[in-house]
Amino acid sequence: MQLRSTRRAVLGVALAAAVLAGTGATTAGAAGTVNLTDPHKKEIAMELVSSAENSSLDWKAQYKYIEDIGDGRGYTAGIIGFCSGTGDMLDLVKHYTALESGNVLAKYLPALERDNGSASHSGLGTPFVNDWKKAAADPVFQQAQNDERDRVYFNPAVQQAEKDGLRALGQFIYYDAIVMHGPGSDPTSFGGIRATAMKHAKTPAQGGNETTYLNAFLDARKAAMLTEAAHDDTSRVDTEQRVFLKAGNLDLNPPLHWKTYGDSYSINN
Repeated sequence: MQLRSTRRAVLGVALAAAVLAGTGATTAGAAGTVNLTDPHKKEIAMELVSSAENSSLDWKAQYKYIEDIGDGRGYTAGIIGFCSGTGDMLDLVKHYTALESGNVLAKYLPALERDNGSASHSGLGTPFVNDWKKAAADPVFQQAQNDERDRVYFNPAVQQAEKDGLRALGQFIYYDAIVMHGPGSDPTSFGGIRATAMKHAKTPAQGGNETTYLNAFLDARKAAMLTEAAHDDTSRVDTEQRVFLKAGNLDLNPPLHWKTYGDSYSINN
């Protein structure tokens, strides 16, 4: 299995700092509709991301995933593609160790500290890969991955989307962008992409049209993707998110039919 997307410079903290404890946000989205924190909607979001990241809807099978995909970010692993070179893998193992001291990955914290910000495997290698796969069977490590996914990516994306007046589709579009590009404010990070979009269209919270704004965001997202060779297949925008947007499915209601990287997927209920 190969992780389909790669991503991100060293993770920013601006968005993550705004995260509330747990899932935080309410389940009522714009105009009283159900938002992405609803358990069923969140499951849909996880499956959509997994179709692009792992060529599978079975996102829970990815806790054990780990490989170096040659993008200069070291190992990419787990349900959201935590990277040894970008800081989020280090934060994950720290969180896991806080939950369960003496776990099989705790001994790699010094190496993860040293390798952060680089493609290096120094102090990691095959033993780390094997221990990652062992840890993946531990429910505590699975929970740690879920926690860090929500803290750094899911919650900030949904909360910002709610502030911008976006419904479930827009919340997912933000989430998928932050997964690939990371939080931050530089032009190819989530915050920069959003800033570019807002130069071309108002958010619903500003009185703009939701579809018009989301098209502007996807235009900015696609332009950011094309600046990096690893992202030059933009099908997760073109044949997934645009499909839902063109259909007017702003609440991201199934049935959903889409393609990523030429592969077809469906969520029927």
